[in-house]
Amino acid sequence: MAWTLHEHVAPTTGRAFPYVLMYHSVTEYSSDPYQVTVDPARFEQQLCWLERRGLRGVAMRELMAAGDRRRLVGLTFDDGYEDFLLSVLPALVRHGFTATVFVISGRMGGTNRWDPDGPVKQLMTADQVRLAADFGMEIGSHGRLHQHLSEVDDGELLDEVAGSRHVLRAVSGQEVSGFCYPYGRLDRRVRQVVRDSGYDYGCAIWPSALSGRHALPRTYVGDRDGNVRLTAKRLRHAMR
Repeated sequence: MAWTLHEHVAPTTGRAFPYVLMYHSVTEYSSDPYQVTVDPARFEQQLCWLERRGLRGVAMRELMAAGDRRRLVGLTFDDGYEDFLLSVLPALVRHGFTATVFVISGRMGGTNRWDPDGPVKQLMTADQVRLAADFGMEIGSHGRLHQHLSEVDDGELLDEVAGSRHVLRAVSGQEVSGFCYPYGRLDRRVRQVVRDSGYDYGCAIWPSALSGRHALPRTYVGDRDGNVRLTAKRLRHAMR
């Protein structure tokens, strides 16, 4: 699945939203029908592109707390794949960057069962999530089972949102302050439960009428994104 994202101006503040890049998996691959995988060599090039432009990749908690975000770029990784620990984290450490990885609390140690037509990808175990946290990475929630949250009842929604936060707090030893909507889908009810559950921010994908601190649009980054495409995406963000 390929996304086209645009910079969006916060309707309540009139200020542009922070620049946030959305990744999923970073590993060598031969098949990627959902376009969620970036080769490690390409990922290294993308980090170098940021560094050459004086930009620093940071976790969302640092980005949201910063008074001046002009040289900061939020780095987010959805689903909590094991390759975050194996490929992403070493590259981030080499560059002095941090990132947020959004973990599915009920599928730790499992696989990406929600993508049946793609390659099977291993998810981080609880011990691996704790290790990522120990290296300074932010752990956020991606729900409990990776469901379309607008389609579940109120009790299940609360478990997906608040219940997953409780689990990930215990696993990571961190205050889990960020939520990422599975499939990027949300409605007003879902956004309100995320707010009421104590999350400081929420990450969506596309800009919409719901965009705001608890529904932040992000810029998709894929394996095709070399220097030219990254520059174009950055310029589009700056000009909107």
